[in-house]
Amino acid sequence: MTVLVTGATGNVGRRVVERLLASGAKVRALTRNPDSAGLPGEVELFRGGLGDAEPLARALDGVDRVFLFPIPESTPTFVAQAAAAGVRRVVVLSSLAVEFDDSNAIGQRHRLIEQAVADGGFEWTFLRPGAFATNALAWAESIRAEGVVREPFPEARQTSIHEDDIAAVAVAALLEDGHAGKAYRLTGPESISMADQVRAIGAAIGREVRIEAEPIEQAKARLLASGVPEAVVATLLELRDQDQGHDEPVPTVQEVTGRPARTFAQWAVDHADDFR
Repeated sequence: MTVLVTGATGNVGRRVVERLLASGAKVRALTRNPDSAGLPGEVELFRGGLGDAEPLARALDGVDRVFLFPIPESTPTFVAQAAAAGVRRVVVLSSLAVEFDDSNAIGQRHRLIEQAVADGGFEWTFLRPGAFATNALAWAESIRAEGVVREPFPEARQTSIHEDDIAAVAVAALLEDGHAGKAYRLTGPESISMADQVRAIGAAIGREVRIEAEPIEQAKARLLASGVPEAVVATLLELRDQDQGHDEPVPTVQEVTGRPARTFAQWAVDHADDFR
């Protein structure tokens, strides 16, 4: 069995690759920069992106299953090439935002991907995580430099999920039967405020880290300067506004993998070196 992993150099994709290799699957990765990918030597690397028809066709030749990282603009090319190559199963890294109202910019993008894959005739599984714990890596520079995190809504709560828990569900859906046609809502095991996330990071690195309330306009300017599209910035700030978009934890990770999802405190310990 050969599995193609797209987005293999990302936080979730790397964990998917590691877990697939551990299972004994043959793994391919599509990446624009194979020389700097830093993936295990057993991975067969293909240079290109999802929108590059010819490189994608080569990468898909002989592939039975795909882990799809979401890029709406490239999805039509992927669907056409995957169908032509005879790909049977596609597991999509989607977003919980597809369950929000139609004005949600993040949800709009992911709905397009889900619909295109569903229409492609594959055995599909949609992974819909809420907040990623790895979003906290955006705080790393200010924590290292000042021991401070600035956020507009310190008490906003999230059910942040560890990237390895997403990967564990993805690999189960790729390798096991019984997941086709399912959309899995994925969360961590707890609802935790941003202030408590910051405290957990401080505990993990053994130093005090404080959080300061940031003016909304300053937060907006910071996100725009980092390259986040304006519509997405508006959505992110709305979701962070005192529990808007907050959902209760769900036990999907445990139901699919047989073990509970990791807490944010566990994630902070796993990533302590990123904040030192």
